[in-house]
Amino acid sequence: MAVDYAVIVVYLAGMLAMGWWGMRRAKSKSEFLVAGRRLGPWMYSGTMAAIVLGGASTIGGVGLGYQYGLSGAWMVFTIGLGLLALSVFFSARIARLKVYTVSEMLDLRYGGRAGLISGIVMWAYTLMLAVTSTIAYATIFDVLFDMNRTVAIVLGGAIVVAYSTLGGMWSITLTDMVQFVVKTIGVLLLLLPIAVVKAGGFSEMKAQLPTEYFDPLGIGGETIFTYVLIYTFGMLIGQDIWQRVFTARSDRTARWGGTVAGTYCLVYAIAGAVIGTAAKVMYPKLPSADAAFATIVKDELPVGVRGLVLAAALAAVMSTSSGALIACATVANNDIWSRLRGAVAGSGSGRGGGDAEERDEVRGNRVFVLIMGIAVILIAIALNNVVEALTVAYNLLVGGLLVPILGGLLWRRGTAAGALAAVSVGGVAVIGLMAGYGILANEPVFYGLPASLAVYVIVSLATKPTDPAVLSAWRERVAGRGIAEPDAPAREPATT
Repeated sequence: MAVDYAVIVVYLAGMLAMGWWGMRRAKSKSEFLVAGRRLGPWMYSGTMAAIVLGGASTIGGVGLGYQYGLSGAWMVFTIGLGLLALSVFFSARIARLKVYTVSEMLDLRYGGRAGLISGIVMWAYTLMLAVTSTIAYATIFDVLFDMNRTVAIVLGGAIVVAYSTLGGMWSITLTDMVQFVVKTIGVLLLLLPIAVVKAGGFSEMKAQLPTEYFDPLGIGGETIFTYVLIYTFGMLIGQDIWQRVFTARSDRTARWGGTVAGTYCLVYAIAGAVIGTAAKVMYPKLPSADAAFATIVKDELPVGVRGLVLAAALAAVMSTSSGALIACATVANNDIWSRLRGAVAGSGSGRGGGDAEERDEVRGNRVFVLIMGIAVILIAIALNNVVEALTVAYNLLVGGLLVPILGGLLWRRGTAAGALAAVSVGGVAVIGLMAGYGILANEPVFYGLPASLAVYVIVSLATKPTDPAVLSAWRERVAGRGIAEPDAPAREPATT
């Protein structure tokens, strides 16, 4: 394993080096949180694909293929569909808003009264997303070094926290591009063909496995529908995804770059399911479906290639973990702490000017990344059930925030009172239904989402329409005419 260890060590050292390089570029709030809004189409596509395809999409996607066959692709496939829908229908107007968080968008649309509660819900979602990604380090480092779970979480989490704290979104963008390349080579170009060949080819796979393994709907219609509700809709509204949209240098980049990334996700989904199906032929009696990825990598790949594919799995986890971490810190600082501090001071949280203040803003956001990172590592050590934590996060996100966000983008008659009611009722409904039906049940999102929609429409129609001045300012921002970047330095050439 010496060669494999060397590959991993070089990869991890490279991540830290890019964090140091990114620190030299992150001189303003815009540079630190959204990479100066300067990413071109190729870098934007790679980083967007990297953040949405995490450990669940790689290790979990192969596990679903092992358990259900080709229909196991549906989880990752619905993620790709959500990214395509976001890119085609919403990304251009989101990019033109020139904000930093989803809650800022809600404040603009509804007149400044929806941000705090939505920020708390979004913070809980991004925190749990970062935690579940961090827990996945234990699986990968156990395969690599037979490492203790706690030590693995601390080691993997510390590396991500270090480069994210140093350079913010610039460091994360650079590392995500490397991670995208490593995942493409490791999973699509190496593991996929090797797994199929080792399993005897598609004809042998069909001969060895039941026919339902090759049924595109074999996983079940209700499961597919649940994936659409949670993952497709979740892609439309998550802070971790929107913060990447904010990095695009133009609305055209956001639209077409995101479309490329979404298409890549569809291919990745099918590849994971095929790898899992091949693993079922080779190892029909694994104790856990999620062990399929690690088993096939450890037993079937040659030295060096094995290290690269394990680095690909590590890359998948790191990209999601770092994206969720900076999203969590951004929401905690800008949507929660700044509002509470402004309320206590009685003067709001408006931005001032000057180089000193800009450095303070960068320093403040960097401190929040560090604090949230430490919290994520500690929670990951204490938490065991990854699936339940992720389900709670997505149920809260979709049940509480989907309706007011999409309603604000699509329905002029929606009001701040309707948005607050939708967040409150939807959030309480999914929590109550999870307590009654169980965390992993489908009912919480099935019933919580319609409840949020109903109260949003009823309360909006029953209350005074949004101030015309607020709507006018909103339309100006959506058209890209309402604001220039307040804290960006002199423009540099855009990054491809």
